[in-house]
Amino acid sequence: MSGRENSKCGVVAVIGAPNAGKSTLVNQLVGQKVAITSAKAQTTRARMLGIALHGTVQMILVDTPGIFAPRRRLDRAMVSAAWDGAEAADAILLLVDPVKQRRHELEPLIEALAHRPERKILVLNKVDKAKKEPLLVLAQELGAKVDFAEIFFISALTGDGVPEMKAALADTMPEGPWHYPEDQVSNASERLLAAEITREQLYRQLHEELPYDSAVRPEGYQRRKDGSVEIHQQIVIARESQRPIVLGKGGQRIKSIGEAARKELAELLGVKVHLFLHVKVDERWADDKEVFEEMGLDWTK
Repeated sequence: MSGRENSKCGVVAVIGAPNAGKSTLVNQLVGQKVAITSAKAQTTRARMLGIALHGTVQMILVDTPGIFAPRRRLDRAMVSAAWDGAEAADAILLLVDPVKQRRHELEPLIEALAHRPERKILVLNKVDKAKKEPLLVLAQELGAKVDFAEIFFISALTGDGVPEMKAALADTMPEGPWHYPEDQVSNASERLLAAEITREQLYRQLHEELPYDSAVRPEGYQRRKDGSVEIHQQIVIARESQRPIVLGKGGQRIKSIGEAARKELAELLGVKVHLFLHVKVDERWADDKEVFEEMGLDWTK
């Protein structure tokens, strides 16, 4: 895809415990939003690719679901997608939140990484919030357990330390042609990205009111003659008691979710967006093969 001389192209898997800041970091490295973020753990479900450029280097960033102890079929598929994303990567970037740490999820991850052949890089996030001394102690402790090629201290939120890390990462990528065009920032289709943006608003606006068992499914996506885009989506919830939470009094909550998602999509796509949302109750949506396929997950896991 690249006619540049001395071009490089490599795959970087970004892994970590849930809520470590992986999607925020991928967005920073790409330079624009390609993955949704939320204060809610396990926001990323599918394995998304972000495409970052640095000079003549193209880095394919695999934003993986957080690795945690899986309970349901959906959980198992998400964890499997995360490890699949790390398979044969040119570098595995372990992102750690030094404030929360989530030791019960971090320790098994460290043990699994210790035996992997890929180049491993430790990235301690949230330096804008963490105290320096404990941060250095943690880096030393984790560095003693895994043979990390490099250790970086960054803030994915503010971007502090990210340019230096991106440059160092680019230097290690193998020579070869680019896999994607210069203007492509993600492998996600507009249809999937639109569903993800609505799901982000669902999490942001409902906070702890709505449990993790909800999904946004794309139903229709078409361009009108005037150049605008018409999008139909289904918000799937597990229980009837959750319907009034999503709808809100007089339908105000779902209207607010739709307006925020529509505004962001219009900015992202550069055209007017007509977004139509409706709510469906399906207790077994997390076992639906079609839902898994929409998210790019393996239903058989």
